[in-house]
Amino acid sequence: MCASHRPEADAVQAAAPGAERALAWLEARDEAVEPFRAALGELPAERDDRLARMGDILQATAQGLGPRAAAVWAGIPEHLLGQWLAHDAVFASAVQAAASLASANGTEPGGRRTPAMVRVVILAMSRGASWSAAAETAGITGSGLRQMWRNSPVLVALVDAARHGRPRRAGSYVPPSRRPRKPGGATPATGYRLVRRDAP
Repeated sequence: MCASHRPEADAVQAAAPGAERALAWLEARDEAVEPFRAALGELPAERDDRLARMGDILQATAQGLGPRAAAVWAGIPEHLLGQWLAHDAVFASAVQAAASLASANGTEPGGRRTPAMVRVVILAMSRGASWSAAAETAGITGSGLRQMWRNSPVLVALVDAARHGRPRRAGSYVPPSRRPRKPGGATPATGYRLVRRDAP
């Protein structure tokens, strides 16, 4: 993209603080729920974590996102979502119902652009995806995303924030919980999520 096609620098700068807050919120979601789990005095069960991710999938699907984008939204590998859909008939039925809800409200995959699509683009880019891959994941064409970028200082600020924190080369992804924090930010107790295995 040519820098001359960016919106006015002042408009992008004005949007930057909000974009950085939005990205920080997306990256800190898992950490933010830990106090609720800790209040129970024990590690969360594997089942509880899986159900929370399934809930994220349903939320994303109800907002018109396809399976690939929903997996990014929920922070799980796409193949894991495929396994859940193949082996859990109740979950598969719930996903289909969420997709029907989206369709009934005019937000089915490939339809009009929505804030949920922008969220997936920014999540994908912050995890190292290229421009075209992030757009494809969200269900937007690369040229369509570029047109949005040229017309929106807020989207430019979001993309800048996502690119600033993403890995520098392929294979070097650092989870958000392991990245250096800004001064004054909270430091997580661990760099991974502990769960209690379900009983067989």
